[in-house]
Amino acid sequence: MKRHNKRGRLCGAVASVVVAALAAGGCDAGGGTRAASPPAPAQPTATGGTTAAARAAEATLWRKWGLTPLPSAPQPPADKPVKLSASAPVPVLTHIPTSQKVVFITIDDGQEKDPRFVEMMRDLRVPFTMFLTNDAVRSDYGYFKQLQALGNHVQNHTLHHPQMNTLPPTRQKEEVCGNQEILTREYGTAPLLFRPPYGAYNADTKRAVAECGPRAIVWWRESMQIHNMAYQDPDKKLHPGDIILAHFRGPSELKGTTMTRMFADLLKHIHEQGFTVARLEDYIQPPTGQ
Repeated sequence: MKRHNKRGRLCGAVASVVVAALAAGGCDAGGGTRAASPPAPAQPTATGGTTAAARAAEATLWRKWGLTPLPSAPQPPADKPVKLSASAPVPVLTHIPTSQKVVFITIDDGQEKDPRFVEMMRDLRVPFTMFLTNDAVRSDYGYFKQLQALGNHVQNHTLHHPQMNTLPPTRQKEEVCGNQEILTREYGTAPLLFRPPYGAYNADTKRAVAECGPRAIVWWRESMQIHNMAYQDPDKKLHPGDIILAHFRGPSELKGTTMTRMFADLLKHIHEQGFTVARLEDYIQPPTGQ
């Protein structure tokens, strides 16, 4: 879980040749209408190859990062298990209803901008969702465009990463709508999802999200620390449809560990438990017209 400090205290990845606040999370800001369509999703490298040569090339890329390829990801369901509404109160998603052995990786904030992580994702094509905070990403919007170009979606995590349930309604709306406007402009599509920093929200947060554009709040079941995962469920293991929280962090926040090493360890935990990674947005049906 996230550490209880200023940024994470309240409980807070074939080939190119991969509800109340119990936890901590990211923030998504609403506002603006959907602009352009997102980039065509890249297939997870977990899909493997259709030929022995393709499978060998995939394995070589994964070995480069000290990893074994994940199992093949199933096709996204035609009938999405989560259907969002343009008018109903925004739901809070803690996991995705599915029997498939898939989990969903989400990465928050955006302070760390390691070019090696972009290289890693180009090699592995593991899908993930970015919940970005403008304060963290504004120094280099282009970094995250490289990850978006691989098929990874940009979602809302507020302008300044405040603890939302401590703010009055007008300030909460500024955080969500302001970030929604900026992310829509910079990345060409309006975020559909919102994550509140530290996982903290209240009824005013839900109203702000609904008014600003996103149609759901996203929590998580596990959070990646440095080398290990923290689990909310007492059995301390992954379950189908779990949402995993990670962060764009580097050596200064990971006790000398790089983001690529942290992410490799995350993929090892997923592999060891017999799961693969799917794209969160592939299991969510936006409201009609979005």
